Amino acid sequence: MSNTDKQAHDKAKKPVSEKEKEVLENIMDELEKEAQEKEETVAKTSEAEAAEAEANVNEETEEASEEKKKGLFGKKEKKDPLKEKVDELNDRLIRQVAEFDNFRKRTDKEKAQMFEQGQGSVLEKLLPVIDNFERGLQAVPEAEKDGAFADGMNKIYKQLMKQMEDLGVTPIEAVGKEFDPNLHNAVMQVDSEEYESGVVAQELQKGYMFHDTVLRHSMVGVSQ
Repeated sequence: MSNTDKQAHDKAKKPVSEKEKEVLENIMDELEKEAQEKEETVAKTSEAEAAEAEANVNEETEEASEEKKKGLFGKKEKKDPLKEKVDELNDRLIRQVAEFDNFRKRTDKEKAQMFEQGQGSVLEKLLPVIDNFERGLQAVPEAEKDGAFADGMNKIYKQLMKQMEDLGVTPIEAVGKEFDPNLHNAVMQVDSEEYESGVVAQELQKGYMFHDTVLRHSMVGVSQ
């Protein structure tokens, strides 16, 4: 062994002092701290780059979406003059058809009302004829009620009433019914043991309905 190797061997065998240990520990701490700082720096750099990349992707996506929207709106904003004219004419046609349909319905209703009023006016003029038939039949003596003349009059009366009923004319019930000013025309008060007060006790002239309309009010006497 040479003198140099021997010196190195003796130096390696020499025990480490406390001061040297402290210096070594400080150096190790510094190295470890520096390594940790570098690791944190690298991590922060990676996060920043990832965030920046994500922001770029989002920005590109928003730009693409805006371009798409602009393209769609651009298509909508660009209108065809011919199509606009066709739509306008179609709208006018629909409106005119609806107006004509309403006019037709209103006209048909008015015609029906006018026809019904005219029909009611004619039927009302026939009521005195019916009254006279009834008076004539009531005036026939009991001995002649089974005769040919009375029988013929009765058949004509029944035929007339059947035609009136087919046209929508029906008698108003009066005697025994509670007085109704919408149907009855009270011309007198009568004493009656059969009916309570306010009930029609006597019918002086028969009233008639034409469908849902009063053609002529019943002329009645009301029990007091």
